[in-house]
Amino acid sequence: MANETLRTIEKNIRLLKRRLANVGDMRPGTLGVQYRNPAQRKTPFTQISYTRKGQSRSEYVRPANVETIRREIEAYKGFKSILDQLIDLSIEASRLRCGTRAAPRNAPPRESKPSGCT
Repeated sequence: MANETLRTIEKNIRLLKRRLANVGDMRPGTLGVQYRNPAQRKTPFTQISYTRKGQSRSEYVRPANVETIRREIEAYKGFKSILDQLIDLSIEASRLRCGTRAAPRNAPPRESKPSGCT
């Protein structure tokens, strides 16, 4: 049963890796509309806001580029989702290969471990 589960997980990992290869152009952030005159809500413009390596940034986005940036943001969200799934499956596969399971938070560490596993 564990071998069958492990094979299924490894198959899903391979599928996710193929999906990662097809993500395309991406960038993090959110698009927002700002106003040059906020009190009167006149002269709107679009900007992208994101944080990268601890640095927050906001950049103006030309109207002709809004849809392109929107697609890149959606691609980034998809990338993050695929990556999260890949990490979860990789952890589960490792646990199955090493014969371990998630320990309760207050449990003492186990002494004997299979070779090659932590």
